[in-house]
Amino acid sequence: MGRTTGLPALTTTYHLNNGLRVCLKPIHTAPIVSLWLWYRHGSRDEPPGETGRAHWIEHLQFKGTPRYPGDEINRQIARVGGIWNAFTYLDWTAYFVTLPAEHVDLALSMEADRMVNNPFHPEDVQAERTVILSEMEGDLNNPYARLSDAVQAAAFQVHPYGHPVIGYRQDLLATSREDLYARYRRYYRPNNAVLSLAGHFETADMVERIQRYFGDLAPAPLPDRRLPDEPPLTAERRVQLSGLDQTPFLQIAYRTPALNHPDTFAIHILGSFLAGPAGISVFGGSLSNKTSYLYRQLVPNGLAASLHGSAHITYDPFIFTFGFTLHKGSQPEKTLQAFDQAMQPILETGISAASLRRAVKQARALFAYGIETVTQQASWLGYLETLNRPDLMSTYISRLEAVTQEDVLRAARAWFRPENRVVGIYTPEKRP
Repeated sequence: MGRTTGLPALTTTYHLNNGLRVCLKPIHTAPIVSLWLWYRHGSRDEPPGETGRAHWIEHLQFKGTPRYPGDEINRQIARVGGIWNAFTYLDWTAYFVTLPAEHVDLALSMEADRMVNNPFHPEDVQAERTVILSEMEGDLNNPYARLSDAVQAAAFQVHPYGHPVIGYRQDLLATSREDLYARYRRYYRPNNAVLSLAGHFETADMVERIQRYFGDLAPAPLPDRRLPDEPPLTAERRVQLSGLDQTPFLQIAYRTPALNHPDTFAIHILGSFLAGPAGISVFGGSLSNKTSYLYRQLVPNGLAASLHGSAHITYDPFIFTFGFTLHKGSQPEKTLQAFDQAMQPILETGISAASLRRAVKQARALFAYGIETVTQQASWLGYLETLNRPDLMSTYISRLEAVTQEDVLRAARAWFRPENRVVGIYTPEKRP
């Protein structure tokens, strides 16, 4: 994907007349370009009864257009040695292509075309319904995935963040081709999108190319994305699942604030200290967490086989989740009790200065690993622009380093309280 050692800091950001937001970052370390097209459209935009449609549309965007029918675009990208993929999440849907710089027009042409010209053939809609239902069945057979969905649903009673991105089976069965096409025409508009490119190009030339392919696409009235606030949690919620899989699991999800809250970076540092640093972008990655506080408290003595902490940057308040895989025959309640005992001194006195320095160093290292390649750079540019925080690309490290022990203690007491969490437990059923 092209490493970016010594990359220049210059980024150009502007709007086309039709509202398309463009972010450009020339990086001349390898003769490749990565293009990302982000739509402000995710499961957050799906009211009850309409879940799963954003993800379904993502699938259909790979079915071809009259200009690039069927699998033609896939063959062309493979022929030039490129890669492409897409992701649907809570707040957005993103498409990317990374390919040799001399073929960037292929990526620009393809993305501009499928922004407006996907016909949504009924046979493709039905085929992808089957694919997604099969994908859902796979999740239902995964006890940890089932538990994650149940915990997330329990954490929200009003906000659509409680719905799984893949949607609910009954909604997928009831959705028509016309439902999907209407949503596509509403959200897949230039003024609801961010186009980000990084790689081997000259800015002036790329501005002209983007204007050529995207400049004539018509904007539309933007969807109203305002949502009611989720009421705060006032008491711990519990989710209990069981099944034939013989591995017990425990999840503990704390409601946490949105990106713009002053506690956000303290929470990320606290999470790094407790469970090891976790990536916050599409290509965030992870580092070993064997030196983390909770690992040392719970894993060596057999109270957990493994653990992880999941941090997220989201448009609205979401959750920070600790996930534990237990040894067969273990009791999740015992692990939960040990977790609470381990958290008590953190809630009372916070973390030491040495622990803070180490957590910041680890989070800083993970950020550095997460922007090593041209593809990662282009991803970060569009990702943060989509969330209306493009400044974080250049200020993320300084914001991490500005977190104090007092900040961590305040964030721990405010957000990592038992009253502000959902506890999910999966226990094995006895085999017949």
